[in-house]
Amino acid sequence: MIQVENLTRRYGDFTAVDDVSFSIGRGEIVGLLGHNGAGKTTIMKMLTGFLEPTAGTIDIDGLLIGRDTTAIQSRIGYLPENCPVWPEMTVIDYLDYQANLHGLPEEQRTAAVARAIRRTALKEKATSTIQTLSRGYRQRVGVAQAILHEPDIVILDEPTNGLDPTQIRQMRDLIRELAQTATIMVSTHILQEVQAVCERVLILRAGRLVVDSRLDELQRDGALLMAVEGDAEKALNAVDGVEQVSELDTKAGQRRYRVKAQPGSAPRVAQAVMNAGLALHEITTERHDLETVFAQVNEEVGHG
Repeated sequence: MIQVENLTRRYGDFTAVDDVSFSIGRGEIVGLLGHNGAGKTTIMKMLTGFLEPTAGTIDIDGLLIGRDTTAIQSRIGYLPENCPVWPEMTVIDYLDYQANLHGLPEEQRTAAVARAIRRTALKEKATSTIQTLSRGYRQRVGVAQAILHEPDIVILDEPTNGLDPTQIRQMRDLIRELAQTATIMVSTHILQEVQAVCERVLILRAGRLVVDSRLDELQRDGALLMAVEGDAEKALNAVDGVEQVSELDTKAGQRRYRVKAQPGSAPRVAQAVMNAGLALHEITTERHDLETVFAQVNEEVGHG
């Protein structure tokens, strides 16, 4: 569906996106993460054809950005972070205007606008002028314009920005619904949103892609945390599948260890401690969620 190869974007001496490659299949929901300045928005602007790459290629179902930009844009729905709307227009008039810009025939526009209003729960605000809406409702208008033309690809930059908890839940449901017929890319600073709706995550750091993984695979890589009465380091290092043993601290006579081991090693690790005549007080899998991974990849070189 989407094939990105060696994508680079420079501004003078500054490289905003540095040799990034990834592919996204039809129907995937992919989260794009990174600190401010990591290159997220630049990548989305290149994917949508609003910004030309300095180098590299973007192939969408055999169409190339640059050569076939207009054809690609007709298949993409895009919500920028600060969605531009006309404040003096009513919601329904604005969406009708956007449907016209998307090239929808007049006989299809009314149904398309009604469908977008229903999917984004805007019915009660349909005749309100946009300038009277809260930030959350304006955000929903932005999403509605992005999905008017039933695009194959939907790119959402901070889609839950300004939404209350109920609206956030509705947005998650909408994203899952859209994924039944479209490929979705979500960029956000809120890690919980990625965990809630995405199957896969791309993490950028200083313009480079440092993580490309399914979320379920990320969460299988946690180490073991143990509390043992006595010195267990030698016994632990002798276990088949154990890659690294780190002593964390000692509390109330118990030594706490972090044991990096291959999946399925926990029974052998526990048995080794008991075979050494030591009391095992606790063994758990280290919490290894998206927040942990994001912190680890950014701590490697700090936030600069």
